[in-house]
Parts: sequence; C-alpha cells; structure tokens
Amino acid sequence: MKQPLSRRNFIRSGAIIAAASATSGGHSVAQTSSSEGARSPIRLGVASYTFRNFNRAQMIEYLKQIQVTELNVKNVKDHLPADPAEEAKALQDYTAAGISLHAAGAIYFAKDEEAEIRDKFEYCKRAGISVIVAGDPTPETLPRIEKLVKEYDIRIAIHNHGPEDRLWPSPLDVLRSLKGTDPRVGCCIDVGHTVRAGTDVVKAVREVGPRLYNVHMKDLTDFRNKESQVAVGEGLIPVRRIFESLIAIKYAGFVDLEYEIHAEDPMPGVIGSLAYMRGVLAGMGLAIHS
Repeated sequence: MKQPLSRRNFIRSGAIIAAASATSGGHSVAQTSSSEGARSPIRLGVASYTFRNFNRAQMIEYLKQIQVTELNVKNVKDHLPADPAEEAKALQDYTAAGISLHAAGAIYFAKDEEAEIRDKFEYCKRAGISVIVAGDPTPETLPRIEKLVKEYDIRIAIHNHGPEDRLWPSPLDVLRSLKGTDPRVGCCIDVGHTVRAGTDVVKAVREVGPRLYNVHMKDLTDFRNKESQVAVGEGLIPVRRIFESLIAIKYAGFVDLEYEIHAEDPMPGVIGSLAYMRGVLAGMGLAIHS
C-alpha cells in the first residue's frame, strides 16, 4: 500500500484551492471559506474506476485521506464483486469505513436477455444502490431495462462515450432515445466525452435536466484529443459553469471524479482535482460539508 499523502501534496492542494477560489472558468470570484456561506447543493464523489489498480482496502484508505465518503463503485479488482457473499463482505467494509455507495458502473448490458439484466439489478439491489450507470446499452435492450427499472425502482443513467461511441456519443443522443420512457431512465453525463463529441456541456446539463442522474467529472486540455486528460482545473472544462447549470436544474445527484490517467499513481491528480472543485464551490460562496 502506498504511503499517506505527503506534506508537499497537502500544500499543493491548498494552493489549488486558493487559485480556484480566486478565479474559476474565467470568472472573478471572491475567496470564501468552506465553512461559510450556504450549504453546497453540489455533492462530490469519486468513481472507483479511478483506483482500478488498487484493491478495496487501499482504496478505502485513499478515500479517507481525501475526505470523500461517497463512492460510485465498479466491479473492478475487489471493489464490489458480483458474487453475493463477496459483495456482502465488501459492503461490510464500506459501512465500517463510513463510505456510502450511491451509484454503480459502468455496467454493460450487451445482451437482450432478462436473466442477465436481472442479475445486474439484483447486484445493485443487494448493495442498496439507487443509480446504475449503464455503459452502451443497445436500443434493443432498453424496453427490457425499462421494465426492470419499474420493478426494482432503480434508476438507469446511460453513459455517453464520445465520438468513438456509435450509439451514444453525446448525452443529447441519449436524451433523444428516451422519449416516452419511464422518467427513471436517464443520463450520466461524462463531461470529457461530451465536449469531445462537439456538444456544449453546459447547455447539455440544462437540456437533460430532470433526466440527469450522474455526472462524471474530468478535464482536458484539447477537446479533440482523448489523450489530453489532466487533473480537474488544469484544462479547459468550464467547471464553474457546469456547477452553475447543475444548481439551476436542481440536480440532486453526485458529481463523481473519474480520473483515468496515471493509474499506478492517481493520488496527486485526485488531490488536485478535488481541491480545485472544492475551491470553485467555495469561490461561489457555497460551504462544503463532510
């Protein structure tokens, strides 16, 4: 297991908070302590895929260090195994650590077979998870998925995957396919894939509106280049404007950091990303509560 965060990293985090509070998304904002102001309606979490090269025990220690208690979990390593007995042990570990599971994914629905789809709903039901982030379900599977959404009362958030995705490059493509479906069938907006699809992510948040059930946050220095990902705050993603749009639509879900680079040593980027987002919220006069 890697060592706890160094003093250097904590100092770097403080500097990023100060910078984000001073300027965000091109807007000048007042510096505000996170202990002041209205409670932030934006709730920050982490996608466990960020720690895909680390086991559950290591990830829990990292979450404690960055003071995050909300997890969007994926069946990778031993984060949340599909086997019911192993899943139960994982849930015990998360409960003991004070970590809540608010979403699971991405979960893939490649086959239009009820038994296979039902297994995935059962997996989430056992964990008390209320949102399934669905990776590329085919249009043919949507009626069966919708049927189980109604039965289990678990929401589906279809994840867009950018220009390489033949089905759902943009959240607006997802939205067009949801007309007439149960309102619990909705979107997960991945902000990086959205801008790479040529979609204005700020407007997309407002258009998806009440169908938005999860947000994956990342940053890019080039909206045409998937490989240009950096820590949040170091690229061009308009974080403050996204937060403003989420507040405008009264978004009740989580903004989950999905840091996909430096898989062997993600913590510096994770620290910087969360510090920046917390700093943006503080600069908006919103208090962050653990």
